Parts: sequence; structure tokens; C-alpha cells
Amino acid sequence: MPRFYCSTPLSIGLQLDLPSGAARHVQVLRMQPEMTITLFDGQGGEYEAVIERMGKSSVAVQVTKHHPIEREAPLAVHLALGVPANERMDWLVEKATELGVASIQPLMTERGVLRLAGERAEKKQTHWQAIAHAACEQSGRNRVPQIHAVKTLTEYLAEQANDAPANECRVILSLQDNSKPLAALLQATSHKGCEAIYVLSGAEGGLSAAEESKALAIGYQAVTLGNRVLRAETAALAALAALTSAQK
Repeated sequence: MPRFYCSTPLSIGLQLDLPSGAARHVQVLRMQPEMTITLFDGQGGEYEAVIERMGKSSVAVQVTKHHPIEREAPLAVHLALGVPANERMDWLVEKATELGVASIQPLMTERGVLRLAGERAEKKQTHWQAIAHAACEQSGRNRVPQIHAVKTLTEYLAEQANDAPANECRVILSLQDNSKPLAALLQATSHKGCEAIYVLSGAEGGLSAAEESKALAIGYQAVTLGNRVLRAETAALAALAALTSAQK
């Protein structure tokens, strides 16, 4: 059954016109009135909706059932990373959403080549959020990860320093020799009670020594994924895959 994200809060009995993108997709699929589709609003569960009317560019539906289905990872993983160059960030957002990321914080770091501000930054955020919506439609997720507005690493770490709940864990992907294997950290007793974990990763070349020091000073632990040097987007996704498959 085709699945579509709908920003309108959904409820049984609600009648609504589908968002323009979803309406076009329904028409491309040559669906007809009385056929059923799946909708989700990102707040949990999914809904069945019956097509009532189709116009030239609009599709009207009525919500008929709710299914409290969740497909979230057992551990909420929040990814903060230096924005990769070119189109790699688009790919990373899509794959991270499929893997179950809870949120993504794009960062401007010392070694990052991309600099975003103002209207350009807002457009990028909207673009990446739309990619997350589409990835949820494809992967079956009913909760949409939030793609935060672009920040500098300094701004992000300042916010983190002022907000450190006891049930959160924080790691930084590091190339330093004294970094602990991520797998060993997951097995440590001190991390069994974590309900959320924050992963900080740099752009190509990683974070600078000064940036790492600032993160370590507010409670991040340096971890490694192994002996090989991975691309920025590969490292972030590898860590995410390991963490979202881990049990609490």
C-alpha cells in the first residue's frame, strides 16, 4: 500500500486534500476513488485513508483507521556532523533516516568546506527535511527525524554544555590513538542505562585538535571505528548502524 507523509495532524474521520507531492504520486500510480493509501504525520503510528475524489491536481481522502505501529530503533541516536561537500549530505540524510536516526544536526567546522547562513541555510534545512520525509515513506518509519538548522560547532557545544541529562551518552568519532573502540563502549556497564546517545563527527579530515578538546571537556568520549580511515559520511553512518542495532 503506498505510504505518504502528511504534515497535517491526522485523526480518524478527518477529510483532507493530500499535499501536492503526495497527490501527484497518487495520480502517477493511477489510483482511483475508493482505493486505500497509508498516511503518517510523524507523531506515531500510521493511518489508512480512502481516496474520495481526484481532480486535475488534487486528491481528497478520508482517514478511516489508525494502526499504532512503530519501527524505531531501541536507542535514540542523535547525529551531529560537519556538513560533507557536494551532494553527500543529501545521501547521508536519506541513509541515516533509513537506519533510524532520531535527529541530525548539520555543523560548520574548521575543516568543513561548506559555509551556510541566512536564506541559503534555511533552504538547505528545508531540502534536507524533505529528504527525511521521503526516506520515512520508503523505509516504513512513522516518526520523522528532525533536521536542525545549521550551526557552528562552537554554538552546538555551548548548548550541549548547558544541557546534560543523566540518561544521555555522548561520543566523538576520533582519529586519536587513545580513542576507545565503539563496540567496547557499547558493552560498558556505564552505558547500559542510556536512553539517547549523541554522536559528534567532523567533515573530511575530522575535527581539529582544538575542537575535539572542547567536546571532550563537556563530557564527550573519543571512540574509533577501527584502523581504516573512512570518509566523513561513511563514518557517521557506520557509527549510526552500530548504535541503532544495539539494545538498551
